[in-house]
Amino acid sequence: MTRLEILKKDFENEVITTRKFLNIIPEDKWDWKPHPKSMNLMQLTTHIAELPGWPAMAFDTSELDFAAFPYKPTIVKDRKELLEIFEREVEKAGKYLSNPENEKKLDDTWTLREGDKIYGVNPKLDVVRMSINQTVHHRAQLGVFLRLLDVPIPGSYGPSADESF
Repeated sequence: MTRLEILKKDFENEVITTRKFLNIIPEDKWDWKPHPKSMNLMQLTTHIAELPGWPAMAFDTSELDFAAFPYKPTIVKDRKELLEIFEREVEKAGKYLSNPENEKKLDDTWTLREGDKIYGVNPKLDVVRMSINQTVHHRAQLGVFLRLLDVPIPGSYGPSADESF
């Protein structure tokens, strides 16, 4: 199995779980957050929905400069729109992760910066892995948000406390 095939398998497995979480977002709680320093539910879920697009960005570019392209949170009106963003980004990444020609690009360097401040210079392989890990990380945050809102959460790698064993 190539590195790209392994990444694709991991990506696809996390997509299935992430989709389950995004499908149960309570739309009447978009502005809710558990702490003043936290993102609100809309910010967190749109970030999760957009993260699958990072592999495509990594393959297409050599860097992301937040000074040139500052992050602007996406606003959605409902769960349907949130899921449309997610599915679009998943489809985009799938094309890159399915293209065997991209195996050789995994060793190319990619930089995350804000102007002159360099946050990281890594192989594109690491950037794709980081995007998958970021999805898992933020999905775990979402699980805490949902638990605090008394929304039953689905299992990620087996059943959750809300599912029967």
